[in-house]
Amino acid sequence: MMLAMGTLSIVGTPIGNLEDITLRALRTLTEADVIYCEDTRVTAKLLARHAIATPLKRLDANVEALKAGEVGDRLEAGEHVAYVTDAGTPGISDPGSRLVAAVRERFGEEVRIEAVPGPSALTAALSIAGISADPFVFLGFLPHKKGRQTMLSEIAQEPRAIVLYESTHRIGKLMGELADAIREREVAVVREITKRFEEVLRGDAASVHAAIEAAPEHAKGEFVVIIAPVEKRRS
Repeated sequence: MMLAMGTLSIVGTPIGNLEDITLRALRTLTEADVIYCEDTRVTAKLLARHAIATPLKRLDANVEALKAGEVGDRLEAGEHVAYVTDAGTPGISDPGSRLVAAVRERFGEEVRIEAVPGPSALTAALSIAGISADPFVFLGFLPHKKGRQTMLSEIAQEPRAIVLYESTHRIGKLMGELADAIREREVAVVREITKRFEEVLRGDAASVHAAIEAAPEHAKGEFVVIIAPVEKRRS
């Protein structure tokens, strides 16, 4: 007798505060046969906090395409597979999209792929920035080298609100570049969302850049940068 196809659950996990996880996510992680994750060490801490003993297997960006076949085999055997990243929602500037694409290509509508929604730095930052972002353009992390200047030029010409991600090591550089590219447009820099030192810095890019350069504590953590839309001039 042929086994019923399994389920792939894409599970959102906390972006900092470990209490930010849904009851459904906890149940899903408990009931799954296996959890594939970006880093077993990170996910193990989350599971330990909630007394979950489901086995972990690593599936990060470097092995996503390779391990997709392994996940597919488990689904074909009828297993319930959960996938999480280190923080937030998989596939949003995180691994996961290639895994889902490969499973869909292999099985089509035969397999169930479910979203178990959870935290996302993108929406969390927008909710507290106080900047109109309807609509907005999400660009994730800018390229480090090749294509970076092209992206900055496109940002300067984009009239809609823009959301970027940036790391501790590059936030100063990015704000300096934006000070030249977007000049008087307002920005909000949100860091350490849901954590103890959560903070929002607002102003034009030059003033925010100056604040970050003047106080090293402002440059610590993970960052969401929101650029306000171009104000429409009244005729």
